[in-house]
Amino acid sequence: MDIRMIYFVVSALLVTVSAEVYIVTMEGEPIISYQGGENGYEATAVESDEKIDTSSELVTSYARHLERKHDMILGMLFEEGSYKKLYSYKHLINGFAAHISPEQAETLRRTAGVKSVNKDWKVRRLTTHTPEFLGLPTDVWPTGGGWERAGEDIVIGFVDSGIYPHHPSFASHHRLPYGPLPHYKGKCEEDPHTKKSFCNRKIVGAQHFAEAAKAAGAFNPNIDYASPMDGDGHGSHTAAIAAGNNGIPLRMHGYEFGNASGMAPRARIAVYKALYRLFGGFVADVVAAIDQAVHDGVDILSLSVGPNSPPTTTKTTFLNPFDATLLGAVKAGVFVAQAAGNGGPFPKTLVSYSPWIMTVAAAIDDRRYKNHLTLGNGKMLAGMGLSPSTRPHKMYTLVSANDVLLDSSVSKYNPSDCQRPEVFNKKLVEGKILLCGYSFNFVVGTASIKKVVATVKHLGAAGFVLVVENVSPGTKFDPVPSAVPGILITDVSKSMDLIDYYNVSTSRDWTGRVKSFNAQGSIGDGLAPVLHKSSPQVALFSARGPNTKDFSFQDADLLKPDILAPGYLIWAAWCPNGTDEANYVGEGFALISGTSMAAPHIAGIAALVKQKHPRWSPAAIKSALMTTSKVVDRAGRLLQAQHYSDTEAVTLVKATPFDYGSGHVNPSAALDPGLVFDAGYEDYVGFLCTTPGIDAHEIRNYTNTPCNYEMKHPSNFNAPSIAISHLVGTQTVTRRVKNVAEVEETYTITARMQPSIAIEVNPPAMTLRPGASRSFSVTLTVRSVSGVYSFGEVKLKGSRGHKVRIPVVALGHKR
Repeated sequence: MDIRMIYFVVSALLVTVSAEVYIVTMEGEPIISYQGGENGYEATAVESDEKIDTSSELVTSYARHLERKHDMILGMLFEEGSYKKLYSYKHLINGFAAHISPEQAETLRRTAGVKSVNKDWKVRRLTTHTPEFLGLPTDVWPTGGGWERAGEDIVIGFVDSGIYPHHPSFASHHRLPYGPLPHYKGKCEEDPHTKKSFCNRKIVGAQHFAEAAKAAGAFNPNIDYASPMDGDGHGSHTAAIAAGNNGIPLRMHGYEFGNASGMAPRARIAVYKALYRLFGGFVADVVAAIDQAVHDGVDILSLSVGPNSPPTTTKTTFLNPFDATLLGAVKAGVFVAQAAGNGGPFPKTLVSYSPWIMTVAAAIDDRRYKNHLTLGNGKMLAGMGLSPSTRPHKMYTLVSANDVLLDSSVSKYNPSDCQRPEVFNKKLVEGKILLCGYSFNFVVGTASIKKVVATVKHLGAAGFVLVVENVSPGTKFDPVPSAVPGILITDVSKSMDLIDYYNVSTSRDWTGRVKSFNAQGSIGDGLAPVLHKSSPQVALFSARGPNTKDFSFQDADLLKPDILAPGYLIWAAWCPNGTDEANYVGEGFALISGTSMAAPHIAGIAALVKQKHPRWSPAAIKSALMTTSKVVDRAGRLLQAQHYSDTEAVTLVKATPFDYGSGHVNPSAALDPGLVFDAGYEDYVGFLCTTPGIDAHEIRNYTNTPCNYEMKHPSNFNAPSIAISHLVGTQTVTRRVKNVAEVEETYTITARMQPSIAIEVNPPAMTLRPGASRSFSVTLTVRSVSGVYSFGEVKLKGSRGHKVRIPVVALGHKR
């Protein structure tokens, strides 16, 4: 697959025994929210945005106490050997994962002290130029001491498929030596074969989590690596995007593609492997990985984790063991960047819902790789191919794969895919350009361009052309690096032009056998990128809003996604033993796409913000990134989004906040946002309590906090955006901003909205001293019911140059 996300699939686990994995939550507060009260155990609760002191004896003794209670309830209810406890969750939620029978799960549900029992979700898995595109080397890194210090002492945790520790992007001897890191206390596993640690001073933690996978019978240690070793490349790719070393030469097939760098090249990497090559993973393992990461002291979490659809086991998208664990992480001061999902361009395809998470959509940046095929009749056909050209000023004979077979019996091997050199007559192919068909096998991964290249090399052909004759909606074509001249013709009409020319030029006998090949062509140079001003754009696959609050897909009063970041054709580190991307098997770098690539861009940029503002809360960092983002492209035009036309061709449409959230990330402005919309744990609980349809008892189960209704309406949650899904008549929402600049500043407040809804702000201006907070209100009134969302924005323009903008979306209804 070319796009990698973790998806929750609510279905029965395919295991050979009746036992299954369940996640059980218990009465009693976890470490982050325990206020005291149990005899002999003092309070361990943290204030909102405060890290857990894991070295404290109070914390370790209470953790042991919780684990004993988990063991005790299992031991009292079930015979020894009839169950297996996989994990105890103690820090962010109080509970455990166990491999038990459905009957035992039902017994637990009826047992005093048990809050919830959820069957585990089966899960599957879902750069050289982007630093320059985002302005990091010129506008951001210099403010923190240059790239040599960008992200210094910030730890980014990756819950992913592991890491390839030998890659130069993760070397600790790169330039300046790393110092000690007292606030991080993660473990480093050893490679079971070499006995060498997976860590160095760049990689500071490396652990793997597979107990649920083992219990389900899905784990194969020979393939999946019972260690933090990356089994497929995805984990290495995301880690390198966020925190890979700067200036790593990117070479492939003897060609240079620039120097790779992470967003925060001096940030440290902490690996929490919970995903595996063939089967993906299990939520019980993912939750254990997150719990451990927060315990260890990570500052940022980068996640490609999200449900395939709103969960059916709970009434709301915001509450389940996974989202509750992330809420606990944010309470402990950890910023979480989560991929939005790859279900675009269709509405309501988001897989990241909650207000405490930064949901990241994927953008196409300004770099494109293009190529062309010149035919003997003078026609030039556009295509893609990251390859060198054929010899300049020389035309080569074109031969179709089906016309150069050794004999007709090999047709059973689908020879037009050009995957097997032994089926072709080398004498007929040598020195010529081989025409191959881009079949469905390339889409599903059973055929690869890498194998086409191997076939061409073996036969001594001058190059290859892959011809696309029909396209299924949603088929995505990416350029693939090639050591030999090659091109993929993706436009079906251009493919037909080539086929027509070939047929007219080729002489055949009465049986159809070729008498002479007379078609000619040459392949251009596709190695150099073309930079476009019409960027960024929202990528076709990037998931879209509106956000949903429950499994019936009712709209939430919370805008998602939050932000847009590069996620299309991203160069970054790869694992040579990875097999997930057929075109990059054995390679050290890969060029792939997905919101999984966008999320680590934000994780790395958040590390730069946290480095400059170490005391800022996760919500303040999120606000700084959102309110300074851009809604225009490099040419100054409003952002556009890839979509389908009526003929199912990819086209561009005007983008909305449901495509990009607040806009495209602008790192230099985020370092000095002027104002922030801050929020803490009580605010998140207030949002849950005021969202209709969520049971207060369920909220207390997951948050260990009683409901308060002071917020009155979820749209009053202090987000750097406003969303009202059911606006009737007039509604007023409030927002509170804090001046994080070092000077007093006066802000004028203006607002605009599409005509069907009127918008007013009050007061029209306000002055804030450094550190001061002020509230303002936004009143929305239905003018006409259009049946579609209206979009707008509120702008706060400061007297000292700060510009703060939040998007507004509302759907008007009749009284």
